[in-house]
Amino acid sequence: MKHYPHYLDLQPALHAKGVVRLPGSKSISNRTLLLAALADGTTQIRDLLASDDTHVMLMALQKLGVQWEQIGETQDYVVHGVNGVFPVHQADLFMGNAGTAIRPLTAALAVTGGDYTLHGVSRMHERPIGDLVDALNAIGAHIEYTGVAAYPPLHIQRGRIHAQRMQVRGNVSSQFLTALLMAAPLMAREQDVVIDVIGDLISKPYIEITLNLMRRFGVEVQRNGWQSFTIQAGQRYVSPGTIHVEGDASSASYFLAAGAIAGGPVRVEGVGKDSIQGDVRFVEALEKMGATIRMGDNWIEAESTGVLRAIDADFNHIPDAAMTIAVAALYADGTSTLRNIGSWRVKETDRLSAMAIELRKLGAIVEEGADYLRVTPPAAIQAATIDTYDDHRMAMCFSLATLDGAARRGNNVRINDPQCVAKTFPDYFDAFAKVTEDSLF
Repeated sequence: MKHYPHYLDLQPALHAKGVVRLPGSKSISNRTLLLAALADGTTQIRDLLASDDTHVMLMALQKLGVQWEQIGETQDYVVHGVNGVFPVHQADLFMGNAGTAIRPLTAALAVTGGDYTLHGVSRMHERPIGDLVDALNAIGAHIEYTGVAAYPPLHIQRGRIHAQRMQVRGNVSSQFLTALLMAAPLMAREQDVVIDVIGDLISKPYIEITLNLMRRFGVEVQRNGWQSFTIQAGQRYVSPGTIHVEGDASSASYFLAAGAIAGGPVRVEGVGKDSIQGDVRFVEALEKMGATIRMGDNWIEAESTGVLRAIDADFNHIPDAAMTIAVAALYADGTSTLRNIGSWRVKETDRLSAMAIELRKLGAIVEEGADYLRVTPPAAIQAATIDTYDDHRMAMCFSLATLDGAARRGNNVRINDPQCVAKTFPDYFDAFAKVTEDSLF
């Protein structure tokens, strides 16, 4: 895996142009690993993401007795399913800062039963999990907090599950509902399971990913809009044989934004018009800002048509990719407003606060609300040292501030702790250098 120094100095880039092959989707990779582990049969997973978060899931599954092999030096893996019963009933599991690992594993382990502890890095212990734990304990699970209530670390012991109907809040993280959905077939051996969502559900496209992948593994979920989901009795996960992981649509956003800002065309390969990832809708925001977008079955391309237009939009459906819009707003012709992004506050860092602080370093005027960000671009982007808060997306987003757009020129940017990109895209800065045709060092 690529190793970077403690900081990385990026020089201004006159143009962005080229083709980038995307790493696999984190959301699809970790869901697929758990579903393959729980399934009956052996699954070959093609193009799994190589990252800290997938490594966390692979190591946890190994500790739980799931056998898997990596095929040579490729990102293809073979996972031998345990048909819903983990062989190891007592384990201490390190979850790093991987929400896509700890949330669904918590639900699966609470339902299958055993004695497990789950913990992670210090930031993981600040990321809420109380709504999921409440939903599981209400149906007979036995989960205790070993630190601060409503946050990891967790101690899971065998409970007595009675899961005909359960409910979970939808306004903090869609991963809570994803976790319950993925565990539901383990509870629906003899009776239907209904999951009700309390209040509004955020990040709905991520639930679409979950439902799509469950279907690939043989489980159909009936749904009543976004308010309730029914898993009929008798369904179980069965391996599809081979499954391919799409390129990461959130990672695509940085390169597509680069094409929109600095000429282009920039093409990303590995994700296209039929993607199951909601973050491909990021291109709709770029189009509203004036970029030209073209899409094929397995690629997307962005090109600049001039000065970007300011945008005022709701980004609840694509919170991760919306961060890229916040930096692209530096190149817009006026003030941009990103709305309904309160979920940023419970991600790898408090992204609302972090984005506001770092955008101001570049000269922007920023108004930070409880669930919105308003960005007025500077007359000229200032040179700055960007702190990344151990958040991969902060590091990747702010590389865009080096670009020369039609409205203003990029500047020198120092990225502190560039190694944090290993969470989802270990080779990001090499890929960025390739399309900007500049040396990093």
